[in-house]
Formats: sequence, structure tokens, C-alpha cells
Amino acid sequence: MKVAKFGGSSVANATQLKKVGEIIKNDSSRKFIVVSAPGKRDKNDFKVTDVLINLGDAFVHDKPYLDYMEVIMQRFAEIIEELAISKKILYDIEETINSVLKWDESTEQKLDALKAIGEDSSAKILSEYLNTIGLKASYLSPKDAGIIVSDEPGNAQILPESYPKLFTLRDREEILVIPGFFGYTTTGKLMTFSRGGSDITGSIVAAGVKASLYENFTDVDSVYTVNPNIVTNPKEIKTLTYKEMRELSYAGFSVFHDEALIPAFKESIPVSIKNTNNPEVPGTLIVANKEDKEKCVVGIASDTGFSTLFVSKYLMNRELGFGRKLFEILERESVSFEHSPSGIDDLSVIIRDNQLNADKEEKILKQIKQELNPDTVRIHQNLAMIMIVGEGMMNTIGIAQKATTALTKANVNIKMINQGSSDVSMMFGIQSEDIDKAIQSLYDVFFEN
Repeated sequence: MKVAKFGGSSVANATQLKKVGEIIKNDSSRKFIVVSAPGKRDKNDFKVTDVLINLGDAFVHDKPYLDYMEVIMQRFAEIIEELAISKKILYDIEETINSVLKWDESTEQKLDALKAIGEDSSAKILSEYLNTIGLKASYLSPKDAGIIVSDEPGNAQILPESYPKLFTLRDREEILVIPGFFGYTTTGKLMTFSRGGSDITGSIVAAGVKASLYENFTDVDSVYTVNPNIVTNPKEIKTLTYKEMRELSYAGFSVFHDEALIPAFKESIPVSIKNTNNPEVPGTLIVANKEDKEKCVVGIASDTGFSTLFVSKYLMNRELGFGRKLFEILERESVSFEHSPSGIDDLSVIIRDNQLNADKEEKILKQIKQELNPDTVRIHQNLAMIMIVGEGMMNTIGIAQKATTALTKANVNIKMINQGSSDVSMMFGIQSEDIDKAIQSLYDVFFEN
């Protein structure tokens, strides 16, 4: 029994949905289908969810919103017409949007409900289409499926009581098509997961029904060892562990939302990443454990948009509570941190740029000077992070030497190195403008030579 999740590119238009239909038809064990909202049909296109967000923002701020409504309805009308299914679904979509706009609910909840309409509509369309090609399928709302979540608009968390309810779905004979991205609270309020949350729904359903495999269909044949926009034709990764995938996702790999695998991970359900446009290719398999003989370093991820808060004080290591006081200052300014490598007299805090602005930076620096009396305190901007990922790295000699040699060869200055906080990754901080040549050189060392 498999759970198959189809991403935005897989349901972007009628042509793609027909491919999805064939994939489901070709394997009778694909009993649970989770779908995203229609994504981009080409690189210059729009995602339906983005237009729904624009519609909601316009409505809330008393600005014209009917143009957004027309764009959304036209997109779904084209899909429904090309699939030759009932136009009743189209009227249902329009009625749902209008109904949400009239809700007497908080703005946050109203916007959450609007965002969810893309996934909900995809599920209704696909289930109807599957029946026209000879498959017995039903649309199942997250409420009826038993996806119960916390009352946190835009950041809902799955509640444990969901899983026994989901398990009962195994008794259903037909194919069940479930919209991703949202669930319902115990009081019946609709709440969305964080952006990219359809992957989370797929993982939750797979864990709940105890699937033999969770298939995540996207528009790439597999996960690649590095970003293909930086390295031409990089090698594919055939097998990954959950820990490796989570580290890669966190560090910039865009195949998965970095929280998505947690439910599947807890149930040790293997995850297969496959291509809707090329479904015969094996793809990448994500498992709990893999054989020791497999390659140590599996991937190199990178991301930009970081700053470093650098604090130096002589004998910092002997000053009780220094680190706690520093992080309390960040907490007061609602700033979370990513990493914090330290030395005897120095401490660096890596922060994503979206956590900071000029006003916050000024307040943080002022409080640190007043409360901690450091010798030096400053913020470095324009930092990029590179993460080398692989199980067994801590027990393999020469990984750090290979990496630093590659960066030296590329004439890249290392601003920060963090090894030891994770047994599956090694992190380097460099200037953002050096990211492409750094990745190319590291790829050559670990995967070409």
C-alpha cells in the first residue's frame, strides 16, 4: 500500500494531470494520493497559491480583488475543460472562495482558508478525473481523513490523535485523493502548515496508514549531489538516509520542505522521489539506514542570506552566563539563530538575514555593549553557508582536508567552519559572491576526482 504525493508542477495543467492519472492507473497499490495546488506551467508562469494570497491581501486591505479571482477561475476552467469533467467543480471552487471571503472569522484564519483552496480544488478535480478513466476514486477532505492540527494559522502542527484516525482509512476500497497543506483543529477550524506543507501532509498520511512506501512525485528524476544551476549535469543520488535528506533540505535543497519527512521518519517508511514526466526512472530512495560501503559524502548543499554576529571578550570562557545573556538579548528582539560556533574568547552567532533589519541590529549591538562589555562586537553580512553531508563522515579520515583544499584551490576564503555539532554534516561559511566557484571546486573533489 503506497501513498503518492504529486507536487505543483505535476498538477499544473490538464496535460500533467493526465500523466498523474496514468501513473496511478499503472500501480494498483497507489491507494492514497495527496496533491498540491497547481504550480507553474513554465518558468514565467504563476502558482495558484500565490494568486490566492494576493486575492486575500487585496480583500483584507479593501483593494480590488476581482482580477485575481478571474485569473484563478480561468486557470481551473482550462483544466476542467481539457479533462472533460463536470463543470460543477468550477462552480464549487467559486462558491468556496466567495464563502471564505464572507466568513466572520479572524483575518489570519480567513487567509489560511483562501490559501488552502488551491490544494482542495486540485484534489476534487483529480478524483473526478480518475473516475472518468475507469478508476474508483473519492475526494477526501483533511477533516474527514482525520488530519487534526494545532491552532496555529500558517504553522499548524499535526496532533498525535490524527494517526489512529488515518489508519482506519486502510479499510476503504477506493483510491482516496486528499488535498495537502492543511488540516483542522479539534474545534473544526481550518489551519495550514508552513509553506511547502503538502509534502508534510503526504508524510503524515504515509505514517498514519503505515504505507509500505511514500512516493513524492516532482519534476526532477532524482535528488542531485549539488545544485544543477551551479554545476552542469551533476551526479544523481540513488540512496539517502533521513538524516542526510533533512540536513540537505535545511541547507538549501529545494526538493523537500525540511520538516516534511519527520512523520515518515518516525515510522521508518521509505520515501521515493520520482519524476511525473519520467516515472519509469528509479529516482532517489530515502531510507532509515544504508550500507556502510556506500559513498560517505552524498551531497553538497548551499544557501545564501546569512549574517554573523561576532562577539569577542578576553576570558569569555570563564564568565558564567555569558552565552545565556547574549541569547537572551536576541530573544528579546525576537531573533532566532541558526548556528553558534565558539572559541575561548570568541563567539559567533549565525543568523538568517530575514531575522534582522537596521533597527534590530542597532538595538542588539547596543544591548550587547551595555550588558556584556565585550572587547569587540560586530555584524558581518553577505554570508553564504555550504554544507557537506554524508553518514559516517565523523569516522572517515580526510574529509575536512579535502574540503579545505578544494576551497583553497578555488581561492575562496573560509569565514567560519563548524564540524562536530552534527555527525552527518560539515559546514563552511564564505562570502556569498564566492558560492558558485566554491561549490564547483568541492564537487570536483568529492564526486569527479
